[in-house]
Amino acid sequence: MQLELEGRAVPLDDEGYLLDPVEWDEKVAMAFAGQEEIVLREEHWAAIRYMREYYESHQTIADARHVIKYLSEYLGKASTGRNDLFRLFPYGYVKQACRIAGMRRPRAWSTG
Repeated sequence: MQLELEGRAVPLDDEGYLLDPVEWDEKVAMAFAGQEEIVLREEHWAAIRYMREYYESHQTIADARHVIKYLSEYLGKASTGRNDLFRLFPYGYVKQACRIAGMRRPRAWSTG
């Protein structure tokens, strides 16, 4: 499988996740978000950027609990990070957030 994006072919696995997170850029994110019928707003981008920075620093995908904690701090007020994460990515952290952020599909996963 591959994603055709402005003249370049981005390799995907059988479930539509990037084979190599290095292939990710914001255009890939917007294409994946469009497939999921998500309009990316600043809150989405904040979570996505956090996930990308975490990956760059640790060479592993951030566990959902780290993103939940980040969203609670980022949104402040009476934020409930877990609810905010699922408001932004209603079909789940792995299905939508990880895919849009350009992560490979995790084998086993905790949602935090």
